[in-house]
Amino acid sequence: MKIHEIGPPLSPKLAVFPGDKPYERTDMMSFEQGHHLKLSWFETSCHIGAHADAPNHYHPDGEGIHQRDPLMYMGLCQVVEVKPAGATVKLSDLADLKIQAPRVLFKTSSFTDPHHWNSDFKSLDHEIIPLLKDNNVCLVGIDTPSVDPETSKDLACHQAIYRANLAILEGLWLEQVNPGLYTLIAPPLR
Repeated sequence: MKIHEIGPPLSPKLAVFPGDKPYERTDMMSFEQGHHLKLSWFETSCHIGAHADAPNHYHPDGEGIHQRDPLMYMGLCQVVEVKPAGATVKLSDLADLKIQAPRVLFKTSSFTDPHHWNSDFKSLDHEIIPLLKDNNVCLVGIDTPSVDPETSKDLACHQAIYRANLAILEGLWLEQVNPGLYTLIAPPLR
């Protein structure tokens, strides 16, 4: 069995949303300092690298991540490659798509270097979400920092996902993953 790690490694070099706290790790104890073990702590935004968005991140009545069913984040998934002409993946971009799994991960290849922030990443049009829901999808993922554009304030796609009660994975690292069916194992930190 081949395993694809679809989360970029956490490091101080990892790009974060403008204004978010970058990753920082501090060693409290180390062998180099003569201690009997290594002990460290880290501080960062929860919205770094590959991450699950809890509904309470984008909706005032949303559940916290500790209330989500972890099985939403594990099981059969489909990686779909899309190259939209515009800034968002539209329903028309999925005209030939046959949804074959309850978890769909969109590979846009528009945020390929997780160490360099680019604001023009592709996002999802909110009109895609009813199609996913109608096909029994429980999770939507994308290889960009957000399912909505960076500057969005109304978060139309997040709100459509909230209404459909889907799980979200963002910031996935799918460059090495070909379109197809896989087993996803991505339970969020509770």
